[in-house]
Amino acid sequence: MRAAIEAAFQKQVRKDDRVKNAYLLVQSDKLNLDLNTAEGTTGSTPAVPGQPNHLASVGKLFTATLIGILHERGLLDFDDRIGKYLDSDLMNNLHIHKGRDHSSEILIRHLLKQTSGLNDVFHPLLKRLVEEPGFEITPRAAVEWGKEHLKPVAAPGKKHHYTDTNYYLLGLIIESITGKQFHEAMHEHIFAPLGMKHACMYGFSEAQQDSGYPPAALYIDGVDLLSIDNIHQIDYAGGSVLAPLDEFLIFMRSLVNSSIIKRSTLERMLQDDIPMGFPMMGFSYGYSIWKTRTIPLLAPEKYYCWGCVGITGAFMFYHPATDSCIIGTFNDSAYRAKALQFMIGEVIKTLLKG
Repeated sequence: MRAAIEAAFQKQVRKDDRVKNAYLLVQSDKLNLDLNTAEGTTGSTPAVPGQPNHLASVGKLFTATLIGILHERGLLDFDDRIGKYLDSDLMNNLHIHKGRDHSSEILIRHLLKQTSGLNDVFHPLLKRLVEEPGFEITPRAAVEWGKEHLKPVAAPGKKHHYTDTNYYLLGLIIESITGKQFHEAMHEHIFAPLGMKHACMYGFSEAQQDSGYPPAALYIDGVDLLSIDNIHQIDYAGGSVLAPLDEFLIFMRSLVNSSIIKRSTLERMLQDDIPMGFPMMGFSYGYSIWKTRTIPLLAPEKYYCWGCVGITGAFMFYHPATDSCIIGTFNDSAYRAKALQFMIGEVIKTLLKG
């Protein structure tokens, strides 16, 4: 089983020149399986399993979990209006849709499940960062930029529309409640308690211990994300987590085993969901959690899994039927859909045979 998964991974990577480096970890005590492998290079450095990886929007699940921690401590409620925690200047005209001001109607749960109706500032600002070296913008200023340049797509709660803007706002809410910068709160409430010594928030903090390896390069439309000046400023609470895959595993197992948040909190994050639209129609979306949707014949229940996805072909999922964690990345935006197809069609299919 281990050999079959590793061979499929190597074949997938080596047949596509777009993939410069790729990483895969599959762990299951139930199946006595522990695979952690890497292919390719970062510059002249060979890819190795202990290398830190930026899994793009997989970091959103860390943000959602931190919100869950604050919820359990009575510091916020998922159904709170976001204006309770954000100042009036930021809230002013935040959401004007078809001539009506919906700003005060946005709830924390709308941000978590991508149903606020706000538009996405990440990609237009990424384009500007690429075209204007030295351009700087804070997460708060990015939200303000969105108010001026982009129109909301729907009223709050009416439509799933994936946007990093929602997670910038969650990061600012976390800062408002904790009185600390977002990266400080992440280290204090997640990295340190879980012993994630090689984890950091890219561009914002340093790991407690250096892994000894450079971060793996990752590409969006052929541009290495980590080579862009100030990219961390629009990454923020929408991603940013940089760590070796075995530390992403520590985090994922902490969710499954209820050691970082309660099972009841995780169930809320899983079950308060909404179907995703094209091209991800086979998934529903909870509080940063993607879930496969059971479709007779096409997607049997035994394939059900939940986790998080990054635009660079990154994934971090749990497969209950085999008690397996599957974490990896092809580090190229051309692989966002292909990565999920590989995870389900190759890895989970093989795990079920085992």
